Amino acid sequence: MKRVTLYTDGACSGNPGIGGYAGILQYKNQEKVVTGGEKETTNNRMELLAVITSLEKIKEPCEVDVYSDSAYVVNAFLENWIGSWISNNWKTSTKKTVQNIELWQRLLVQTERHKVTWHKVKGHADNELNNRCDALARGEIEKIKKEI
Repeated sequence: MKRVTLYTDGACSGNPGIGGYAGILQYKNQEKVVTGGEKETTNNRMELLAVITSLEKIKEPCEVDVYSDSAYVVNAFLENWIGSWISNNWKTSTKKTVQNIELWQRLLVQTERHKVTWHKVKGHADNELNNRCDALARGEIEKIKKEI
């Protein structure tokens, strides 16, 4: 099975507000950049979409190392919040409906397709690829601001 590395980041100008996301997929010496954004969104939605849209671009099932600075996304898997949410019919431990259910469900499809290993990285630190993703995500926000 091919092994792919994925770095992601999401950003929001206001929360909610204009948002952008980016993913950098690496396989051997190849790199693919995935970006996008929304006019009215949240930081958490952008963090999720960065991972989802990037994983969706991979053409065949792979082993994927996902690096993200989003505790929201990474801990949902590392601490098995996702398993608890599913067994509680998409309710949190405080009985509230989980936010972004449709995005979590899209992400679950990808985690069933690929063998994903989650890695939490420190945001805005010395990680070059995380910083590139952050700059790309912020660039998406600027593009949307110019369209409005």
